[in-house]
Amino acid sequence: MESIYDVLIIGYGAAGACAAIEAADAGARVLALDRGYGGGASALSGGVVYAGGGTPHQKAVGLVDTPDNMFEYLRQELDDVVSEKTLRRFCETSPAMIEWLEKQGAEFRGTLCPYKTSYPSDPYYLYYSGNEKAWPYALHATPAARGHRQVAKGLGSGAVLFDRLRRAAMAKGVEFRPLSRVHELIVENGVVAGVRYRTMDPATEAGHRHLKLSKAGGKLGNWLPPIGTRLNARAEALWQQNSDHVEVRAKTVILAAGGFIYNPAMHAEHAVGTYADLLPLGTVGDDGSGIKLGLSAGGATANLDRMSAWRFIAPPSAAVEGVSIGPSGRRIVNEDLYGATFGDHMIREHSGRGFLVLDSRQWKKARGQIKSQTQTFQRLQAAYLFSVGHKKAATLQELAKKIGVPAATMAETVRAYNTGIRTDSGDPGHKAADMCSPVEAGPFYAIDISIKNVPAYPTPGLTLGGLRVDEETGQVLKADAVPVPGLYAAGRSAVGLCSNNYLSGLSLADCVFSGRRAGLHAARFLPV
Repeated sequence: MESIYDVLIIGYGAAGACAAIEAADAGARVLALDRGYGGGASALSGGVVYAGGGTPHQKAVGLVDTPDNMFEYLRQELDDVVSEKTLRRFCETSPAMIEWLEKQGAEFRGTLCPYKTSYPSDPYYLYYSGNEKAWPYALHATPAARGHRQVAKGLGSGAVLFDRLRRAAMAKGVEFRPLSRVHELIVENGVVAGVRYRTMDPATEAGHRHLKLSKAGGKLGNWLPPIGTRLNARAEALWQQNSDHVEVRAKTVILAAGGFIYNPAMHAEHAVGTYADLLPLGTVGDDGSGIKLGLSAGGATANLDRMSAWRFIAPPSAAVEGVSIGPSGRRIVNEDLYGATFGDHMIREHSGRGFLVLDSRQWKKARGQIKSQTQTFQRLQAAYLFSVGHKKAATLQELAKKIGVPAATMAETVRAYNTGIRTDSGDPGHKAADMCSPVEAGPFYAIDISIKNVPAYPTPGLTLGGLRVDEETGQVLKADAVPVPGLYAAGRSAVGLCSNNYLSGLSLADCVFSGRRAGLHAARFLPV
């Protein structure tokens, strides 16, 4: 039996690290456990934190934003997944959140991306990362760029952001044990009092081999699943052979172990429609273990059916000028919506099927933007789509036949689009005027944007729901809304800001917001 800690954290990504920092600053003795080496999905992410209300980096590029304006936008995205009070608190403290992160070593920069994209190319570190400019969201709030990207090259921003948080936590005395997998909460007289886990020493020869396999498997798992799965399986076998049982006591426990996208059975149980066909985005640690631990102590869950399906049309930005066609030949939705919002419409209203139709001028313009507007992973995807990953025909009627949609209906959809943008009525789908151009100059092209996992054009996604928590404290709640004594949850293990809809940066922002909340309360209000 080990000595008692004040706060024990299960899962050491952005949420876990932020919880550890706040708890340590409040004077708590903190131990963090992670089944991997720390970082989780946060370290694999694009390192984008959704923040607004007048951050220094928004002001640096002349953007006017206020907490009220940010609130009016986000209330459309979040619906009622959190209370109005919690959302207002998030918006009002948003500029301070960026300052807090910078105090921990994070670095952001006010270089505004000038084109529509799912993720900006270097050297842009501030961009419109959601639906801020799109209909109907722009009707109720003034658009403002809120995607604050950690300064780093390429897709390394997430890893750099987590490393800054990890270093800050370590400097404050937080203890961290990697390769430590919790399988049971210790509950005494209804109070969570510690955990039982298995751990492997990373300093051994087997530990060194595990690290190499895990690093390779983690990188390839999101983009080349068969190879990543084999490498992860070999790492798992090493861990099973070399791990030991440990029991540790703690006055409070925080669950920050991610979502459940890497748990096939749990994913299939809760997925709606073609959300079941997502390419898992995250790490093998996103297996629902944190959520299951909370359930074992009497916690309740919500929004487990809410997931994110990323079907981005841009970059290149000119591709947004085309028209999205469903299997019926009718318009899917305005193409300038954020990729996860667009994907949700396609899944729920068009059975997850669709095509992006472009004319020759739009096609040529988009091809010309690939080099300047894309990161490496986006460039590879665009290279596939603009070479062999599309259908081409001299007329719209021939194109409709090739993609299997009713030709007359598709022609009417395109006609209405062209007529609208040439008149005062505007696009009938309400796409922003500066992203519209007529689809009329043959030959015509169609990209299959359906929700499916073509190797070169997958549909990545993650789960959004989790354990219900008290929005003031982060404590895990039972079905009757009574807190489970001694137990907290944060990040994707908990219901939070992005548990209804996903926007780039909102999950990391929620990890910071909910992690800090749980860490501070767990340290200040320890059970007697």
